[in-house]
Amino acid sequence: MKRKTLLIVSLATLVPLAACLFYPTASSKYAITPDEKLTAGKKAYLEDKAPTDTSRKPNVIIIIADDLGKYDLSVYGGKLVKTPHIDSIGLQGAVCTEGYVTSPICSPSRAALMTGRYQQRFGHEFQPKARYIRNRFEYYMFKIFMQKDGWIPNDAMEFPSEEDIHKQGLPLSEITLPEMLKKYGYATAITGKWHLGEQPDFVPRKRGFDYHYGIYEAYTLYADPADKNVVSHHCAEFSDQMMWKSGRKGPHAIRRDDEIIEEKAYLTDEIAREAVQFIDKNKTKPFFLYASFTAPHVPLQVTKKYYDQFAHIKEEATRVYYAMIASLDDAVGQITQKIKQEGLEDNTLIFFVSDNGGATYLKFMTNDPLKGGKFSNFEGGLNVPFLVKWKGKIPAGTVYKQPVALFDMFTTTAAAVRASLPTDRTYDGVDLVPFLSQKETKVPHPVLYWRSGYNKAVRTDKWKLIVNARTNEKILYNIAEDKYEKFDLLNKNPEQVKELEDLHAQWEKTLKNPLWPGIMNLHFNIDGKTYIFEI
Repeated sequence: MKRKTLLIVSLATLVPLAACLFYPTASSKYAITPDEKLTAGKKAYLEDKAPTDTSRKPNVIIIIADDLGKYDLSVYGGKLVKTPHIDSIGLQGAVCTEGYVTSPICSPSRAALMTGRYQQRFGHEFQPKARYIRNRFEYYMFKIFMQKDGWIPNDAMEFPSEEDIHKQGLPLSEITLPEMLKKYGYATAITGKWHLGEQPDFVPRKRGFDYHYGIYEAYTLYADPADKNVVSHHCAEFSDQMMWKSGRKGPHAIRRDDEIIEEKAYLTDEIAREAVQFIDKNKTKPFFLYASFTAPHVPLQVTKKYYDQFAHIKEEATRVYYAMIASLDDAVGQITQKIKQEGLEDNTLIFFVSDNGGATYLKFMTNDPLKGGKFSNFEGGLNVPFLVKWKGKIPAGTVYKQPVALFDMFTTTAAAVRASLPTDRTYDGVDLVPFLSQKETKVPHPVLYWRSGYNKAVRTDKWKLIVNARTNEKILYNIAEDKYEKFDLLNKNPEQVKELEDLHAQWEKTLKNPLWPGIMNLHFNIDGKTYIFEI
């Protein structure tokens, strides 16, 4: 009798424990439902016929690099690689010294670019995920056996259902830049990386692009590792190893429109070639080209043509990295030269930016003299190359020193094509042309804000406050005098801290909760101190 009682007690204890350990339970907290008001507003806006306008509209080209540090470019004083083609965009237009992304990670940053809005306004706060740690068993297996290089799984066991995972991507209620431009008669194309949703409703051809060549996800191989004309370097870091394993499968596959294709040529070259072909086919009408390069994001691969130019760099990973930037520069040159050859310079607005700072956590590059890099709210993660050219509208040789941001490209483009924008949503960008041409002397953005889960920051003209709400750590910099973030003035300026905290709190009231959770916490070291960032 006692044995039966003990057995019943044991089962009663073990069954819930086993369920807790092994049985996945999705959280309704991350149920994604469409914003009906904004969805209706988008539909009405896109269906409302644009006013008749027979005047010539400018072509628009956005060229974006992936994980490119500001000081990787010679136009900003970089010494390790010459980038004359990229530099020329700024030298023949404007070099913005205070260009900012809205997130130090890829997808949220690109969401702001595509919408003209802080991505937190519509819940695109973290990278979309296809897979989550779903229970304690998986959590401990990862933590004990797989945890490497500071990547630690989030111990919050709430996760989305499979149905809601398939809804992750730039929300369908958002009006994208190509959707807006198509309303005004533009041909639109993306060549390269998308990373704003891989499910059928979220892919480029469903978000306003007439033509797509490239990948849905964050990265892919640049070439077949067996190609004898390509040098490949494997980093020891955990995330790099995962990228090599992913190869060109699934969302990492190369696609033309929605069909997977076999691509033999080096990817950076192909992204440029596809861009040039699109320009050639649409040169007699207004077009929008989003040339979204994957370089110099890992995995590290480059053709020998460029690798051989950097024999003076002894560290292999660094050598391949800067060779990739040289390759990227020539690819950008193909695009800018095509515009010049076709006589389109006077009527083409060109931007060049990076989606976040250089990936210093991989240890083969540096954003010096800026502090930190990708996955941090220090300047090395947020302050990026930002070049703008529009011949005849922006004076050549302009150096602009006030803060500008990625979402300004949307609103600058809208103003350039004389497009109206709907009033049912907040646009955070401004038209940069009056500022860059010095017709407008005010500051475009008196305050800029950041939030990635518990990682927060706010910058005014003089001050910058960085907060980790998880550890309750705060850092205050006089960013006007201490651009390289060497001196923490937190304890000396409590009033200023309070003012910045209040500004950020008021901004947060206008935001939505993240539509999906972060999955990992990256622990990294800067100047002997450990910082944590939620991804």
